[in-house]
Amino acid sequence: MRTATVTRRQFKREPLTDTEYNRLIQSCQTAEERLVILALLDTGLRVAELAGLKADQIEWQALRAILHGKGGKRRVVPLTTRVVSLLEPRLLHLGGFGMGVRKIQLLVKAVANRAVITKSVTPHVLRHTFAIRSLQAGVSIRALQEVLGHEDLQTTAIYLRMTPEEALREFRQKVPGYQRGGSDG
Repeated sequence: MRTATVTRRQFKREPLTDTEYNRLIQSCQTAEERLVILALLDTGLRVAELAGLKADQIEWQALRAILHGKGGKRRVVPLTTRVVSLLEPRLLHLGGFGMGVRKIQLLVKAVANRAVITKSVTPHVLRHTFAIRSLQAGVSIRALQEVLGHEDLQTTAIYLRMTPEEALREFRQKVPGYQRGGSDG
């Protein structure tokens, strides 16, 4: 039974492909949908962290949010300029995010359905997508651990898994002799 649970959990964490990522963003029809989708994709926040976000947690000029997680541990999350521009009017007007966890979950599902993404898309899948894209961009696993707020590096290491195709692609890009048309030296 343990194997089935692990397999099911791994499927739920399957990140969006680049095509799905772009389709999801393009399928946002309202400012609220765009805010939720981009905030989750660009920050890696947990759904409850986004729902509970308050204006006083944001350092607007520094483009970062200061969160307090388990045990009151301080965590700094970088923010993109596009997320800040969407968050600022909402948080300053409402004082907080003004949307509950369940509404965020339903909104993500609705946009994913509109984008015709067949796999399960949840706020956690968007967090996973953020993590994978960060690693692909060259962010170190230690930096990612801090931003995601993981106590244990092994939790962050989950995001290091790659498909056999991704492993082959990386070898072909980085190791001499594996490129097509290249000389073996």
